[in-house]
Amino acid sequence: MSGKFLLDTNIVIALFADEAIVKGNLAQASEVFIPSIVIGELCYGARKSGRIGANLARVDELVAGSTTLVCDAETARQYGEVKNKLRLKGRPLPENDVWIAALALQHDLILVTRDAHFQEVENLQTMFW
Repeated sequence: MSGKFLLDTNIVIALFADEAIVKGNLAQASEVFIPSIVIGELCYGARKSGRIGANLARVDELVAGSTTLVCDAETARQYGEVKNKLRLKGRPLPENDVWIAALALQHDLILVTRDAHFQEVENLQTMFW
């Protein structure tokens, strides 16, 4: 399962839960990236949890050992195109997911997710673990 992957929040959460399928697939990946948006969602989740310190430390550990992709002007252009196409189809996605899709398209990465709604995004390669 070699490839260049961008991880959605639900995949990172599955990794944190030590899901064997996710860990095994990641071990075979040639390159793995984390969107800055996902880091934000994880930090938000950590702050509303009962174990804030431990969960934030886990996010920090992930960030330290990963390559993070941040949004730039090209991401914003991709975002505008994706969001408009979804509007025309009448199939909106949550805002953060539009940004994640834009990053995947910009960098020609396979988005690994458990959210079927990403299939609405034209030309977005997805994989479900």
